[in-house]
Amino acid sequence: MLFLDAQHHLIRLEEMFRGTLTQTSVYPREVVKRSLELHASAVILAHNHPSNVAEPSRADEALTQTLANALRLVDVRVLDHLVVGKTEVVSFAERGLL
Repeated sequence: MLFLDAQHHLIRLEEMFRGTLTQTSVYPREVVKRSLELHASAVILAHNHPSNVAEPSRADEALTQTLANALRLVDVRVLDHLVVGKTEVVSFAERGLL
């Protein structure tokens, strides 16, 4: 995650969760907590797909909405969610998924 200030300058880049080849657990409560601790005004989410295919899954879309809704409650904006594959990166913002 990239935690950003009100001018969208980087406060900190942190790995929040680590998964396996097929899944990971992401806890919205921990994302909100860390955003508040760092006084972030916005965040950019990012994760890789071990399959090396950057196409977002339905689970990625659902998780993004869950995180965006949780962060919205504390006035933190999700600017983008980047899914990283071997040769490409897919931006949720560019696709209109945020």
